[in-house]
Amino acid sequence: MSDRKTRVETYFEGFRRSDHAMILALLSDDVRWDMPGFKHLSGKAAFDAEIENPDFTGSPTLSIDRLIEEGDTVVAIGEVVAKPKAGPRVRLAYCDVFTFTVELISRVESYLVPLNEGQSADSA
Repeated sequence: MSDRKTRVETYFEGFRRSDHAMILALLSDDVRWDMPGFKHLSGKAAFDAEIENPDFTGSPTLSIDRLIEEGDTVVAIGEVVAKPKAGPRVRLAYCDVFTFTVELISRVESYLVPLNEGQSADSA
């Protein structure tokens, strides 16, 4: 596995553990996180505040179905399950696009699709 794919795996492990230091060590100071239709964040401080979103409880369950790398980009496709403080758990299929500057993640684009109970990410 390439160094960049390993860094993306570490990024997801950081979210599984809610380990801010693990995640932030992978990011450039001017990192951008774009979640089209939801929000846009800029800088490590904004990213840090979103690692444990105050609207959710506990750490998310994240699975990676595949990683694809080309040039300075790694794409991760998988599923996330999270528990909002109010309401039932949320299941989402995701496609995260990581752009690297040298060996740090400088941009994350997260495309999210809600899944119904019993629906797989493959049928979204």
